[in-house]
Amino acid sequence: MRRGYTRALDFRHGQVEMTHGSGGRAMAQLVEELFVAAFDNEALSRMDDQAQVEMPPGRMVMATDSHVVSPLFFPGGDIGCLSVHGTINDVAMAGARPLYLASSFILEEGLPLSDLRRIVESMAAASREAGVPIVTGDTKVVERGKGDGVFITTTGVGVVPPGINVSGSRAKPGDAVLVSGYMGDHGVAIMSLRENLEFGTSIRSDTAALHGLVAAMLEAVPDVHVLRDPTRGGLATTLNEIARQSGAGIVIDEARIPVRGEVHAACEFLGLDPLYVANEGKLIAMCAGADAPRLLAAMQAHPLGADAAIIGEVIEDEHAFVQMDTAFGGRRVVDWLTGDQLPRIC
Repeated sequence: MRRGYTRALDFRHGQVEMTHGSGGRAMAQLVEELFVAAFDNEALSRMDDQAQVEMPPGRMVMATDSHVVSPLFFPGGDIGCLSVHGTINDVAMAGARPLYLASSFILEEGLPLSDLRRIVESMAAASREAGVPIVTGDTKVVERGKGDGVFITTTGVGVVPPGINVSGSRAKPGDAVLVSGYMGDHGVAIMSLRENLEFGTSIRSDTAALHGLVAAMLEAVPDVHVLRDPTRGGLATTLNEIARQSGAGIVIDEARIPVRGEVHAACEFLGLDPLYVANEGKLIAMCAGADAPRLLAAMQAHPLGADAAIIGEVIEDEHAFVQMDTAFGGRRVVDWLTGDQLPRIC
């Protein structure tokens, strides 16, 4: 037994208690037997209130993201791996190499320790697979009924190598618009589970860390102008964000946008538009039209970009509208998301 604890944590039957956030012996035991054991790395093992790490040369990128997804476990993932992937992707969308993560947990009294261990082990596995260690963190506990199980905030830091300049403000008329794969998988996986619906085939979340794909893309085309992961609000809202940042219009082709048949069917059943449904393992890229075939080939050569497609182009438009050529032969404006189609999606 470490540090003189009288008994090990009961991960099979135990629950989170208020004492696990008190700053005393129970909290120290939870941190040591669960978090430090799972996230094991040199910086974390020092047990300081901060992490001391090495930073290579380059522009530092920092991103933070809070995760409140409901339910905590879903087809293809859980709040643990989602919290790792989401922040790694936010860093990677600057063209950066993610280096380190910090994590903060808000736990609800009564959360089964078995669920917490499952979440933490999922985070640890995602972190190891991505090669981005969790080097520091914090834990708080709130009273029963005030936390919905667990909320996780992750912060990531990385470095942009020299010569890379990726920003939502760099979309230019003539740029091609690409996506790395099927849209809407994550949101439909969550909603189908909430509504206890079955659509004849399993729809799984696409949650994944995209920095390896981004590195391959930048190796092929260093002058990628824009990278963005279309999470909350989906493809449509993200394109509107980019159009506003760049002051340019965007036209996409409905027939070219990859959406699974079962996602289409689920969205139709639920009254949703797949263009506005969240993704957690896909990205949007924009580059000069002449570079688009080379970028597409690099994306399709990577496992996370095998279904990549060119779906449109950037145009001159003083109104910075996003428009879509529809399957019926017309063109319509694709506006910002109004309201919240799928709350608690990430």
